[in-house]
Amino acid sequence: MTEPLLFTTQGYRYFEPALLAHGRFEVGAITRKMFPDGERYLRLDADSWGRDVVLLGGTPTDADWLEVYDLGSAISRSGARSLSIVMPYFGYATMERAVRPGEVVTAKTRARLISSIPTCEAGTRTLLFDLHTDGIEFYFGDGHVTHHLYGSQLITELIRARLGDRPFVLGATDAGRAKWVESLARKLGVDPAFVYKRRDEGSGDVSVSGVNADVRGREVVIYDDMIRTGSSLVQAAKAYLDAGASAIHAVASHLVLPERALERLRQTGVFQSISGTDSHPASQQLAAEPGALTSVAPLFARALEKSASAGRASSAGR
Repeated sequence: MTEPLLFTTQGYRYFEPALLAHGRFEVGAITRKMFPDGERYLRLDADSWGRDVVLLGGTPTDADWLEVYDLGSAISRSGARSLSIVMPYFGYATMERAVRPGEVVTAKTRARLISSIPTCEAGTRTLLFDLHTDGIEFYFGDGHVTHHLYGSQLITELIRARLGDRPFVLGATDAGRAKWVESLARKLGVDPAFVYKRRDEGSGDVSVSGVNADVRGREVVIYDDMIRTGSSLVQAAKAYLDAGASAIHAVASHLVLPERALERLRQTGVFQSISGTDSHPASQQLAAEPGALTSVAPLFARALEKSASAGRASSAGR
C-alpha cells in the first residue's frame, strides 16, 4: 500500500518532523524561488497523480494563506486522488463576526478561499485544531469536509506535567472563556476561576473588578486559546496575584506571540511558566525550554489514519 504523499508549506517546515514521527508519509519536495518583482514561483517536485496527498500548512500570515491555496490547487489539478489539508493554526480566527457595520468577516472569507480549491476525486478535507469559535468549521463550503480536532487532552496532560501533584486553580482571563475553563477544570479535578471585568462607558477602557474564587495561597494556571500580545493575560495574572495567588502559570493552545511579546510577558515578572502547543511557528521561541511545548502532531496523525482507514474500507466494499 502506497503511503500518503506529504507536502509542507515553508512556514510549517518546523512541524514536519513531528508529523513524520507519528505517521507514515512519503515526503514530496517543493521548488520555491522569488522573482525580482516579488512574485513567487512554486513547483511540486513529486507527482500527485492518483495519490492520497497531505498538505501541511497553518495560516498565521496572508502569505501562508496564499501558499496553502496555491499548493492545494496545484495538488488537486495534478490529479491527486484525495487531499487532506492539515492546518494546525487557522489565522483570522478572531474575525469570525462583524461587530461594526462594514467589517470584513475575514475568518469566513478565508474559509471560502480554501473551499475554492478544486475537489479531488475521493474528496478534499481540512483538519483544524482548537478554533477560537466552533462555528468557523462551518464557514467552509460543502465540497470540503472539515474536522475540528480538540486539544483538551493535550492541554490537560501538559498542565499536569507542569504542575505535577501540586494543588492549583485553573483560571480564565475573563468570564467569556469561563465555560471552556470550567470544562477543563472538571477533567483535571480542580477548581475553576475567572476575573470580572468592567468597561468604562466614557473611555472604553477595560479594568478588572474582582476574582470569583478563593485563590489565596494557591497556584493559578491561566488557560486561554491563544496568547498574542498577552495584555489580557497579564491583567488577569495581576488580579489573581492581588487576590492572594502564590504563583501564576500561563497555558495556551496557540502561542501566537508576535515580535517581542514573549520577552515583554517575561519582563512583567508575574509568570512562573508559559506553555502551549507547537501549532504556531512562534511557539518555537519556547522550544529550548524543557516541558514548555507539547506537539499536536499525534492528534493530526491519528485523524489522518482514521480518514485513510475509512477510505480503504469504502473502497473494499465496492
